[in-house]
Formats: sequence, C-alpha cells, structure tokens
Amino acid sequence: MAAEHALLTEKGHSVVQYTVHNDAVNTMPAIQLGVKTVWNNESYRRIWRLIAEHAIEIVHVHNTLPLVSPAVYYAAETRKVPVIQTLHNYRLLCPAATFFREGEICELCLGKGIKYPALVHRCYRGSLPASAAVSAMLAAHGLAGTYQRKVHTYIALTEFAKSKFLQGGLPADRLVVKPNFLADDPGVGNGSGGYALYAGRLAPEKGLDVLLEAWRACPNALPLKIAGDGPLQAMVKERATSLANVEYLGACEHSRVLDLLKGAAFLVFPSRWYEGMPLVLLESMACGTPVVAFAVGSLNDLIFDEVNGVKLPLEGTSILGRFLNDSRELIGKMARLRAFTRRYFEQSFTADQNYRRLLNIYNKALNRPGSLS
Repeated sequence: MAAEHALLTEKGHSVVQYTVHNDAVNTMPAIQLGVKTVWNNESYRRIWRLIAEHAIEIVHVHNTLPLVSPAVYYAAETRKVPVIQTLHNYRLLCPAATFFREGEICELCLGKGIKYPALVHRCYRGSLPASAAVSAMLAAHGLAGTYQRKVHTYIALTEFAKSKFLQGGLPADRLVVKPNFLADDPGVGNGSGGYALYAGRLAPEKGLDVLLEAWRACPNALPLKIAGDGPLQAMVKERATSLANVEYLGACEHSRVLDLLKGAAFLVFPSRWYEGMPLVLLESMACGTPVVAFAVGSLNDLIFDEVNGVKLPLEGTSILGRFLNDSRELIGKMARLRAFTRRYFEQSFTADQNYRRLLNIYNKALNRPGSLS
C-alpha cells in the first residue's frame, strides 16, 4: 500500500489514505468486535464523506479486516465510485488467511460458505470469538453477494493466487494479476560474502525448523545468516548458538538487510505455505541474488530453475541438506545465475512497469458503464 501510494503521488495523482490500526481490537469487547467486523457504520460514513470531499474517482482497498469492514464497498457504490481490491492474502477464502494450520497446508474452508472448520480450530488469532467474527463476516457478505457484485476488480499477486480465488468462487471477469514491485531499486550486489541468507519473519509457516535442521545435518554447508524476529525468535537464537555454521543477527534495519542480500550467495526461503508475494524475494532479485525455495504455491510462479534460483520439492530436511552438500559447487552455480536473476527483476517488478499495469486497471474500472449491483 505504501509503495503504491508513493508511486501514484510521484506520478502526479492525488491520493487520500484511510487507515485504522488493528491494535484497537485488543481492548474491544468480543461482541462489539464481531459486529464491527461484519459492518462498521463509522467506516461507511467516513469513506462516504471522503469520496465527496476529495472528489475521489477510485477506491482502492488493501484490507478491510477487522475494523474497516466491507462497508467500505457499499460507501463507494453509493457514491458511484468503482472499487479495486488487492488480495494480499487468502482471507476471503480462509479466516486465518494462510491456508496453513499445525505445520501443514490446510484448505478445509476453501469453497465453504460457512467456514466452520475455522471455528473448530480457532484459526484467527487462536480465539473462538475472533474466528467466529471473521467467519460471520465472510458468510454474511457471501450471502449478500458483496464479494460478487460490489468490487469492480480484484488484484491477485500471482497466477497461483488467482487460481485459488477462482476455486473460492470469485468471478473470473473481475480477477486480474498484478504483482508487487519495489518502489526503490536497491542496486546489484556481487554475492561475494560466501554465505546463505534467511531474512524475514520467524514464524512456523516459514519453515525455520526445516532450515535449521538442514544446516545441523550438513556441517560442511556454507555459513547461514538469519535476520528477523517473530514468535520463533527464542528457538532460532538457541539453535543458532549451538551450530557453528549458523549466525542469528536478530531484527535488522532495512538498509542492513539489503546489504546482506547483496553479499549473499543466495537467499534461502524455506516457506511451507501459500505465500503472497514477499518483498524480500523481489529485493533479492533486484540485488541479483538468486533464491532457493520449496516448490509450493505462488513460489512456483516466482522462482524458475536456472533463471533466478532453484526450487526444491516440499519434502523437508533431506532434500535441502543434499542441496547444500557441496558448498563450492553451489556458490559457483549461484554466481552464474546472478545476471539472469537481475534481468528477471527488471522485466517484472519495477515501479514503471507496475504503474502502467495499475493505471490500466484503474482506467478499465472508470470506463466500465453501469452499476455493479
């Protein structure tokens, strides 16, 4: 959202932001949160006024959960303004938004009007009331036809994501694919540091257990540096301390992460869930640093063998360990891919390319006659 705001502003467009912070839910009674998740009248009134006050032509939504609510779509429709919705995650299909539960891919809610498995497993924030609120929102607006009729265009980040949303029932004629991009090009590195890098959130779905076990099982692997924080921070720190070829750097400033990417032989990205489009992948490619990832979900659309990295079967430690076994050969292979990796970034993820794609989406929405109802 921030990158698109900056891009549109730089190109001379007037952009008005409306944001709320989810921290507010921590002090909100469960019943009140449930009601606001389904319909927030305050959001409706504010968006309705903003459209009039600023002569808004397009309402581009990035997230409605929980405090904006789908009321934003109705406010825009009342003002006869088309809505664009970027689908950053899988919330419309899965209350957890990840299709990931207890260490495995989970699609139990896909295609279900009432997401009752999410209630059984307390998939949203580990809370039954919160999971019920999200499930109620999805069910109510599914029955009301909100997602079918009140959004002019949905933007999926990859072809894989688009296929999932089609499975979930979103209309094919309203779904387009537009990837994320980098507002600022970090420039190319030389990859001469002789290490692999993991940079990102330290969370179960990111495959950190597989990552650390692979380095433990392969003591001759090139060194691994880990940058980031999250719920698994204590585990990562403890495990890294016991491994001579792993260094945990903690949370790093963005500029430091970019420097690490430029020096890395490759970025290792062992995520085991249906990722959206992590910016660290685009940053790695912009730096010319290839990516090693498991072949799962959208990563199949982003990583191409012998072009910008290597995809491994999603079979865990043994596969990754065998891949790491010959460090010298591995560093040489990755060095040969650096120019291809950078070229792929230039062909796919620059700001100018994204601006043209976004403007095309907006223009089609503005030229579409009639009501969406």
